[in-house]
Amino acid sequence: MTPIRLLLVDDDPLVRAGLSFMMGGADDLEIVGEAADGSEVEALVDRTRPDVVLMDIRMPTVDGLAATERLRSRKDAPQIIVLTTFHADEQVLRALRAGAAGFVLKDTPPAEIIDAVRRVAAGDPVLSPIVTRQLMAHAAGTSADIRRTSARTRVATLNDREREVAVAVGQGRSNAEIGTELFMSVATVKTHVSRILAKLDLNNRVQIALLTYDAGLLEEDGH
Repeated sequence: MTPIRLLLVDDDPLVRAGLSFMMGGADDLEIVGEAADGSEVEALVDRTRPDVVLMDIRMPTVDGLAATERLRSRKDAPQIIVLTTFHADEQVLRALRAGAAGFVLKDTPPAEIIDAVRRVAAGDPVLSPIVTRQLMAHAAGTSADIRRTSARTRVATLNDREREVAVAVGQGRSNAEIGTELFMSVATVKTHVSRILAKLDLNNRVQIALLTYDAGLLEEDGH
């Protein structure tokens, strides 16, 4: 099995050392590089070609948000998991909107961080519907109406079936669960998800979930 290539980004050398020690014990993970600031990330990604970047959100020169935005705008960008000390944080939400596949708290047990890396490498988001709602509630404010109008305009480009799949993704359903609920094969669900991502110019399922929340579709569905 080809190991998952992992890049560690954190300005605290002790945190990097702890993550390196922790991740080094997993046979299916390979740490290909470390960075102390977001300004170093793009060059390291070019050199090491990681599958997943574990990204600290707060760094002194270029923070994790800016680094995430830069990486996710590139072709063939690696998956990104944001490292944070806060459950509900505006910067975390902005990183997710920029294309991060999820986030983990710095005090998360090692086994769960390793599991998060594996899941993201496999294309699964690391974000529960409950956490999504917490984040959205934290960010609610004067821009909510603008976001809703914009999100509804974008969602209107989906056909009825794609909209149903998008709502199910927003509810945190897996492909298998969506297939069972909507009476379609897992392969068909994947096709719909790919079409939704392409139509809405999104990077991953987390962004689909955030957009359905912004558009008010989860509220309409009773979630």
